[in-house]
Amino acid sequence: MKKYILLAIVAIAAAINIHAEQGDVSLGAEFVYASKHSMAGLGAQVQYEPITNWRFAPEFIYFFKNDGLSALNVNFNVHYIIPTSSSFAIYPLVGFTYGHYKADALVGSVTEDRCGANVGLGAQYRIKDNLHFFTEERFQIMKNFNQSVTVLGLKYTF
Repeated sequence: MKKYILLAIVAIAAAINIHAEQGDVSLGAEFVYASKHSMAGLGAQVQYEPITNWRFAPEFIYFFKNDGLSALNVNFNVHYIIPTSSSFAIYPLVGFTYGHYKADALVGSVTEDRCGANVGLGAQYRIKDNLHFFTEERFQIMKNFNQSVTVLGLKYTF
């Protein structure tokens, strides 16, 4: 399952890069914290801006095992960029989320897949022409598994 999700993200990123103009595509690395089970993780996000101020942001997150629970999270979010200065912008975000959870049990392991929605707010600050720091706070709404997710990352714009 992990291989198929990663392959899908790579395919999306490659397709976006083929049709993008300079400055339309960003690739980010991120540190992520999810509140439900106090899980930390690492992620990658591709951002594509097809129309001024509108951005698509597919994302893959791997959460490190905590108390016998590990998780993968795939998101597809849409951002609406609101520039506040030449180097700072904020953006509301909405999107879809898919979570794959695996819990160690006494007689083996139990897995569960969940789909849901993301709602949140992000901000980005330009450090250099092509390098940005970004942060996001989103609420994931899933059946019996709502949680807050905090993201800190760096992205490079091509």
